[in-house]
This record gives sequence, C-alpha cells and structure tokens, in this order.
Amino acid sequence: MTEYKAKSADELLAEEVTADFLTRQEKRRRTERGWQLNMNFIKGNQYCDVNSAGEIYEEEKKYFWQFRRAFNHIASTVDLRCSKLSRIRPALAVRAASSDESDRRSASLASAILASMAEELDNVISDATVWSETCGTAFYKVVWDNCAGTTAGIDGEGKRINCGGAKVYAVSPFEIYPYLPEEESLAAQPSIIHAKAAPVQDIFAAYGVKLAGRDIAEFGVAATANGKPDGDGRTRYAYELVIERYERAIDERPQGRLTVVAGGELLYDGALPYVNGENGERGYPFVRQTSLPLAGSFFGISVVDRLIPLQRAYNAVKNRKHEFLNRISMGTVAVEDGSVDTDELAEDGLNPGKIIVYRQGGRPPEMLTLGSVPSEFSEEEKNLLNEFSKVSGTGEITDNVDGFSGITSATGLQLIIEQDEARMEFAYQQIKRALRDIGRQILRLYRQYATETRLLRYAGNNGKLNLVYFKGSDISSDDVCIEADNEANLTPAQRRAVVYEMLDKGLLADADGKLSVSSKNKLLEMLGYGGFTGERDLGELNRTRAVEENLKMRAAEAEVKDYDGHAEHIAEHTAFLLTEKLTAEAEKRVCAHIAKHKNKLKEERENDS
Repeated sequence: MTEYKAKSADELLAEEVTADFLTRQEKRRRTERGWQLNMNFIKGNQYCDVNSAGEIYEEEKKYFWQFRRAFNHIASTVDLRCSKLSRIRPALAVRAASSDESDRRSASLASAILASMAEELDNVISDATVWSETCGTAFYKVVWDNCAGTTAGIDGEGKRINCGGAKVYAVSPFEIYPYLPEEESLAAQPSIIHAKAAPVQDIFAAYGVKLAGRDIAEFGVAATANGKPDGDGRTRYAYELVIERYERAIDERPQGRLTVVAGGELLYDGALPYVNGENGERGYPFVRQTSLPLAGSFFGISVVDRLIPLQRAYNAVKNRKHEFLNRISMGTVAVEDGSVDTDELAEDGLNPGKIIVYRQGGRPPEMLTLGSVPSEFSEEEKNLLNEFSKVSGTGEITDNVDGFSGITSATGLQLIIEQDEARMEFAYQQIKRALRDIGRQILRLYRQYATETRLLRYAGNNGKLNLVYFKGSDISSDDVCIEADNEANLTPAQRRAVVYEMLDKGLLADADGKLSVSSKNKLLEMLGYGGFTGERDLGELNRTRAVEENLKMRAAEAEVKDYDGHAEHIAEHTAFLLTEKLTAEAEKRVCAHIAKHKNKLKEERENDS
C-alpha cells in the first residue's frame, strides 16, 4: 500500500498560484488571439482569421487561379503613428512642496534624477509604444536593480559593487494577467500576474532554486528549454516560466503580497517589495499605457483592430482588379470543341507568331473582348484609402491636397494642421500620463533604497555634465509634471518659427532690452545648434554660488568676494529672506551680507561713472 504524503504549505501555495495563472490565461485566450491577428496583419499575413474555437486559421483560396496578394497599408499606418508619437518625449519636472529653499532644492534634485534617466526612458517608451499601437496596450515595469548605478567599490573577488538604481522595462501585454479583465484601473485590480520565460541560470542566481527547464509554448512568453549543445557546439539556455503574482494591500495584509512560482516550486512569498504608491503605501510596480482605451475593459484596443476590415476590403478590390487586367492582357480564348489541341493551347497560350492548326471545317480560336476595367474598381480603391487615413487618425495634408487648394492663408493652413494633429491627441495624452506615473515611481524607489550618499551625473543646461551628491531622504516631493515648453507637439520647423516670433516680439529680452547669455544658449539648443553654446553664463554661476551661501548663512558668515555678481547675489539673498523661516541670528547675518553686496555694487557704479 502506497504511503500518502501530505503536501507542504509551500507546495500547496505553488499549485494555487499556477492554477490561478492557467485560469486567467484561458479566460484571456480570445483577447490574445486578437493581438496575434493584429501582428499577422502588420507582418503582411492578411489571409487569416480567428475561428469559432478561438484559434488562428489560414483562409483557403476558393479557386486555384485567384490572386491572394496583400497590399499592406496597416504596416505603413502603424509606422506613421509610431513616428508621430515618437515626437512626444516631454521633459519631466518636479514641483516643490513649498516655496522654502530646501523644498526648491529637493525639487531640483528630483528633476535631475529624472533627467539622468531621460535617454533610457526614451528607448523604453519607443518599445512600449510599438506594443500599444499593435495590441492596444503596453506596460512598464519600474523596479530597483542593485546591479545598476555607479560603482561603489570592489569586493574581495574583484567584482564591482554598484550603488543600485531604478530601471524601467517595456512589458508586452502577453505577459500581464489581471484578476478582473473588466476593471479598467490597474491600481484597482485585486491582483496582477506577470508571467515571463527566464533562463534557469538566472532563476538560480536570483532565488537559489535549481530547475530543469522545459519547452514553453505560451504565445508571447515562448522559449525553448533545451540545455543540450547546438550543432555549432554552443549550449542553449534552458528556460522556465516564472509566475509573479502581486496582490494589493488589504486590511489583513497592509503591505500587500508578492508570490513567485516557477516549475511548480515556490521561489518567494512576502510583502510587496516597493513603497511606490501614494502616501507611502506599497503598490504594483507597473504602469499601463493604452492606444485607445475601451470602456469596461482592462486592455485597450488598437487602431489595427479598426483597420483590419478595411484592409480585407482593399485586398479584395486590388486582387479582383488585377485579375480583370490579366484577363484583358492575357486574353480569354474561345475554341470549338475538338477543333484544336486544347492542352497545347492552355500551356503556351496565343504567343506572337504561333501557328494554330485546327480541324478542317471547324472554327478557328478567337479572343473574347472583355472591354476595359470598370471605373468602380478605381473609385472603391480611392474610397478605401481615404477611410484608412480617417480611421487611423494619420491623414496627411498631402493626401487631400485637392481639397485644400482654395486655402491660401497661412492661418487657414495652420488650423488644418492643428485639426489633423488633434486626431491623435488622445494617444499623446496616454503617453504623457504613463510618463508622469513612471517618474513618480522612480523617485519613490530612490527615496526607499538610496539610503547612503551617492553621486548623480546628469546633463544640465546647455548639455554640460553636472554632478551632485544626494540621499533618498533629500527627495521630499514626487509631484511630477510636464515642462510647459515641451507640452506642445511641434515639429522642428514649427518650433523654430515660434522661437523667431518670440524674438521679434522682444519676449526674451531682459530689463535692458538685451538677450542674456542663458536665454541665448537655450535658444540655440531649441534651434538645433547646441554645439555653439560655449559662452559661460556668469549670471547663472553667480545665482548658484548665492544659493550655496544662503545655506551656509543659516549657521555661519559667508564672505563677499570682489568678483561676485552683486546684483544677482542681492536678488537671491533677498528671495531667501522672503521665502525661508530663519532664526533671528541667521536673518541678521543675511541682512548684513546683503548690505555688503550693496556697498560693493555702489562702489562699482561710482568707479564706472
């Protein structure tokens, strides 16, 4: 008799998480097939569909002679939408919690942290946008990577020890499984599963559990688990499906729960790792981005879903048109039964110079007159192309140049351009919203994990490299916003026109009617000539020095130098008095310091006169 062995709590939990994943996977199968159909149409495989069983199948020809070519306008439409959306890379800024100097410095530090990740975010957003435009939804995963950041030292084995840093990854919608497919908000989901194939070597390095690996057939996370050498002698990695189930905080578990399972083994079970929610709460490390939100659905829809019927109709019209042209050019031959060798005629056709031998007394072969291609083909083709631009929101002015021929004023043309761009405004807003959420999570991760002083390198004004030391406790605000000058969706030509108009109106001049060095450098950057911004901005350098003196004068005196820009120092010190709450002694020191600057400034003006 076989002895029964009770399963441990870990085994039962691993089975429960795996079963939960399989249930969600089956519930979402038809949605996944729609995503696969979209990907097929973008690649040009446009004669497939989803059957009643929810599987992708290939449509067969009705006749052997039928044309089955795909005239792919969906791919070019998606390319154009992604190109337009790539122009939306707004710079993130952080609002200060108050007007105090310390909060302003904290907001400046937080903005610098986000600026240091701008290039990385640009690449990640581009990858995610391709997913959202293809499938309707994309996700970002914001995590803390201990192997990122600057090098803090070398361990005993000669390996580098890094400070760690926030990392953002673009995540395919195939890897995300919500608990409630009908719940639109990610934060309101009771739980989220992230399932992804990972090499067993990486799983062992992260969790210390050895797994055999296997073939993973799930679409979107598929990988071949073969640890044997290939024909070229290299060993392929073995893979296993890693299932991460994130559960939001509730009364019974105020810190939430993260359970990680792979190969039937429990790898981790504990609280949610990141304090990335509002008011210091732990939340999901994901940000959702949709192309077109769908009411009552967690996953959005793609413009490809709307274009597929048009693409099918366009393919049908073009193929039937080409078949008609072939009949006209190749000809259709009528022959009397038994008068000629039809096999030979079918094989060679009526090529020029061909001698046709037909039965004596019979009728010779003759070509049937089919007329010309009906105009309805061309009209329907043109109508479908117009519908493509209307449905996709990418209608270019050049596509409708005849309709705008009567418009001659620049204002009228600009209004048309703005209306054309407004059709994609909703997609622009989705990217901006996702970017703000990513910025907030990044700052909260640094606040949680950057417990020791670290060095931050980032590109400051005029592209110069700036260095700053900080700790996570220095970040007091995570109120991320979009910088106003990056809000508009302007092309380079439009941006240059705006700059020239501002110069003509004198909006950028100072009180003396001159253009300051900092304004000139900023304008050169906007015009695309940042390499010419070599002149040092003495005003900005003086203001930076004055801010440092402000902090010093909280506890000690600060010396007034002869080479100081006294006007800039006086302005900064006065603003410091008006915005900061200082002790009586510190206020007296600042007032005395300002008086010295005023005396120096008076002496300079007397000497100049």
